[in-house]
Amino acid sequence: MKKLRDAFNALYNGDNIVKITKLRYIPRWLVIIIDILIILFSIFLSRLFLQNLSVEVNFPEYAMQKRLILIVTNVLFMYVFKTYAGIIRHSTFFDFFKIILASGSTLVSLLIVNYITEIALGKSLFLYPNLFLYFLISVSIMFFFRMVTKQFFSILVDIQGSSKVRVAVVGVGEASVALARAIMHNPNYPYRLEGFLTGRSDSNRALLLGYKIYNKNQFFINESLVKKFDAVLLIKEIMTKQEIEEWMTLALDKGLRVLKAPTLSKMRDSDLVGGISQLQIEDLLNRKPIKIESEEVKKRHFEKNVLVTGGAGSIGSEIVRQVAQFNPSLIVVLDQAESPLYELELELLEKFPEQRFKFILADISNNYRLEKVFEEHQFSMVYHAAAYKHVPLIEENPHEAIFVNILGTKNLALLSKKHKVNRFVMVSTDKAVNPTNVMGASKRAAELFVQSLQNIPGNTTKFITTRFGNVLGSNGSVIPHFRKQIEKGGPVTITHPDIIRYFMTIPEACELVLQAGTMGNGGEIYVFDMGEPVKILDLARRMIKLSGYTPDEDIKITFIGLRPGEKLYEELLSNNTVTIPTHHEKILISKDPSAEFDQIDTLSKQIVLAAVKRDKLQVVRILKTIVPEFISNNSEFEVLDRGVALDKEIIEDHPIL
Repeated sequence: MKKLRDAFNALYNGDNIVKITKLRYIPRWLVIIIDILIILFSIFLSRLFLQNLSVEVNFPEYAMQKRLILIVTNVLFMYVFKTYAGIIRHSTFFDFFKIILASGSTLVSLLIVNYITEIALGKSLFLYPNLFLYFLISVSIMFFFRMVTKQFFSILVDIQGSSKVRVAVVGVGEASVALARAIMHNPNYPYRLEGFLTGRSDSNRALLLGYKIYNKNQFFINESLVKKFDAVLLIKEIMTKQEIEEWMTLALDKGLRVLKAPTLSKMRDSDLVGGISQLQIEDLLNRKPIKIESEEVKKRHFEKNVLVTGGAGSIGSEIVRQVAQFNPSLIVVLDQAESPLYELELELLEKFPEQRFKFILADISNNYRLEKVFEEHQFSMVYHAAAYKHVPLIEENPHEAIFVNILGTKNLALLSKKHKVNRFVMVSTDKAVNPTNVMGASKRAAELFVQSLQNIPGNTTKFITTRFGNVLGSNGSVIPHFRKQIEKGGPVTITHPDIIRYFMTIPEACELVLQAGTMGNGGEIYVFDMGEPVKILDLARRMIKLSGYTPDEDIKITFIGLRPGEKLYEELLSNNTVTIPTHHEKILISKDPSAEFDQIDTLSKQIVLAAVKRDKLQVVRILKTIVPEFISNNSEFEVLDRGVALDKEIIEDHPIL
């Protein structure tokens, strides 16, 4: 009632368009009153028509009683079929059908009354022409009232929508039509439907929901037509990556924004139009994720104790979320980052109230601390995602990589072996392949140590390694960095115009980790077929365009040179590496060279001692012995690659601990 009063006040005060369109619906009691007035008017018209034909009615002395019977009967069936319940400005054929049912039931009921009165009194209570005429008039006017109201609101919305984003929905299928209807029927949303775009050429003269369907080739060459639109709106789920890229390129070249709608599943579960957002670069890099064997993965985790190190990080936290779906007995989340660990605790306790968690603040280089954790909880699975990964920082502080990436991994792996953990799954990186920086080399050394434990006599733990490339949206990744630079107005900084990288999503990476933990027999390094690499310069240009700017004009791109230890491209496989396929076409086993436990254990002790002494050159020198393919690039450690007899020097200078 208040909203209706506000709408009429707005009409009186002159601010009619905005206020009326904010009125969600006409109150039901008002619809019933209007329908009763229509019934009275229909009775009057039908009676007037028959009078003009000089037709005499039966039982004229009971005229008021007959009209009351008609009104009560019609209102009763209006209540039964809820003709007043629909939102009038969103009326459809279904609302018309309900009116037909109510009025038709009224007609049938009165025909039955006529039949009874004919038998009992010798003549019908109502004239048959009068009943049928009343039926036609009342149905027509009721439906006409709803259509006029709907069109009235539509006109007001169009007038109000002059400041809205004018969109063209891509596609003419059911999902696209559903999206278009949602935009049309929600005046409070900041979008206004102006038409449809399709790759088909057989719909040029057709109308859909009253709007034109444009062929994309003809549309984008017509400059005057393009100016009538502000954005194209696509549904990502029903389009291939190639189709998304094609529409994006065509739209951005013409200065149109590119918007994406929610997925089809979200259309049923949430606010459809409210979920429309700007197309992001992640949408173009995202691929179909791995389909994990849920039953086998669940079997490995169900009612088991699971440890996730680096659990507050990008990869670790997603592993925790995915593992929590398989109802383990306990998930221990271990990390040395206090604030992220606490934030994750709040999130997980809310999202998985029935799951038992334990959050441990600890450094994996502290073996005494880890020992207590393993003694207290008999882990079945250990996911090792804790690591230092920032290439320039680690190049400047190589000893820290030794403490976390090598010593931390060694501590966890040995404790897993000692406490007979069923499976130990290590998260590695493509930077460990033919490394040119300390970070990558330290991860390769960790891989070698983990592999070396597999064949030790008495070992029952299966040690498994997963290796993949850059992860979209992870902490410190390039895309959030570029996004911040664009928001600030640039420039976007790139190290080299030819640098390329592989990308995958966080859920995709974690599904690989879970699947590898299920598939592995121990000692394997799993690599993922990551498709084609992405040129970072192209990535930056696309992000700038998607943000509504022109590269090199609105937002500058500058090249700052390769950072210490950085290389132009990453590899997932070493030179001449043999790969073995698995039953997953996207997952391969890399048969990299391995090391004997005694050898890698000795070198790991030596490199930890050098790290304790903060001897940077000695740390990297030993690291190059552990990982012979480690050739520094754009780094102060390149001096160590110039023909020094590393093995002999290490043995002489550093006796075995």
